[in-house]
Amino acid sequence: MKILLTGANGYIGKRLTPLLIEQGHEVIACVRDRKRYHIAKEYRSSITIFEIDFLKEVDNLFAPTEFDAAFYLIHSMSASVGDFEEKEAKAAQNFVKLMDQSAAQQIIYLTGIIGQQDILSPHLSSRWQVEKILNQSRVPLTAIRAGIIVGSGSASFEIIRDLVEKLPVMVAPKWLKTRCEPIGIRNILEILVGILGQPKYYDRQFDVSGGEVLTYQQMLKTYAEVRGLARWIFPLPVMTPRLSSYWLYFITSTSYPLAVNLVESMKHDIIGRPNTLFEELGIQQYDYRTCIKQALSIIEKDATPSSWKDSFVSSLGDKNLGQYIKVPRYGCFSDERERVVAAEDVERVLSNIWSIGGQRGWYYGNWLWKFRGYLDKLVGGIGLRRGRTRMEDIEAGDALDFWRVLVANQSEGRLLLFAEMKLPGEAWLEFKLMEDRGRFTLYQTATFRPHGLWGRLYWYAVLPFHYFIFNGMIDNIIAYQAEAVPQVASA
Repeated sequence: MKILLTGANGYIGKRLTPLLIEQGHEVIACVRDRKRYHIAKEYRSSITIFEIDFLKEVDNLFAPTEFDAAFYLIHSMSASVGDFEEKEAKAAQNFVKLMDQSAAQQIIYLTGIIGQQDILSPHLSSRWQVEKILNQSRVPLTAIRAGIIVGSGSASFEIIRDLVEKLPVMVAPKWLKTRCEPIGIRNILEILVGILGQPKYYDRQFDVSGGEVLTYQQMLKTYAEVRGLARWIFPLPVMTPRLSSYWLYFITSTSYPLAVNLVESMKHDIIGRPNTLFEELGIQQYDYRTCIKQALSIIEKDATPSSWKDSFVSSLGDKNLGQYIKVPRYGCFSDERERVVAAEDVERVLSNIWSIGGQRGWYYGNWLWKFRGYLDKLVGGIGLRRGRTRMEDIEAGDALDFWRVLVANQSEGRLLLFAEMKLPGEAWLEFKLMEDRGRFTLYQTATFRPHGLWGRLYWYAVLPFHYFIFNGMIDNIIAYQAEAVPQVASA
């Protein structure tokens, strides 16, 4: 079959693509920016890229129409607090226009468990509205409604991991008593693949879970038990939704918009309706404790395929990644450093560059980087807590602490980062390891394009620190010798 996959660069899309190809399907990957869509070599012959933003009208002259089924995996909850409902409805409407002109026989939509429709949060209300829009298409819809998805890199799991790993004692919001039904990412993927092309599932909806009803407090405690950690949790009944959002935002790696929308969704029990989908598809249902162990195993192997933090909408919003790849030269301040690298050290230095950030840190003045991250959080930024999805592998589009990876071309020795912290301007950090007639040189360039007077004042205010930070960084990138340290599941 030929499959149209929206959200191909998202958390689910990245994991679903190889499964579809391994089953013999061809994939039309819908992405907003092809420059940040990484395709493994073994899958390239089975993937066609279609660059599209469903918030805009679909250009019928270039849009694909010859495909058999489509997955709708577009989600905007982490992008904003107030207007994501309107954006999600608009994207769904444009998607339906494309579907109605296609040869597709099935739409598969991954959404949330609706529960009681009269008490839906803005997030779930938006999901329900999208489902109704998709149902207006001439193409039959199969809606898979899931609760919290548990897997390495999923937003919910990473928040749980952050809280338990960092806080021995939690004075937590009252919504910890709210009940939900978690489900493992493996089960989600098995279901999505299992219902594909099956007429008996057309025009139907299924609530799916791991078979357990748990409170959020039980989920935190179970994670602690799996990790062998002693944790004490005390729900505080007077904590308001706003305070709850700030609590999540400052303690975990979540963005503030995502924290607000998650808290709104956690105020009411979300319990699904029973069905026999697992039995019909022959899928083993994984309980929550098993899902935690599976996720931690992947993290310990540094093999997380995708993370919510790498979602482009989580930070840059409507901006296009490509517009930042060419670093400006005029009207900018820059700090340029270069060092000669011995030929026998090239591979190690390149590995050090590709391991920057996250647990490795920034090679010099890590406490200053952390302090800058705390300041960023205080003014509503993303801070340093996003870390990186994998410790040694990095791709264009990945989140890297408070940077976004624009270019990661190891064969050319070039890594280009764009700053996503709160700044009175725009900032880039670039590393180039280049060879000229047998001589290798590492070039490190920090570029800042100020926005007005405040931007210029900011540059001059931090200028005294640049000599130490950027000199120390490039020197230590060259000198650093990685040790074989066992990886542990820490936040």
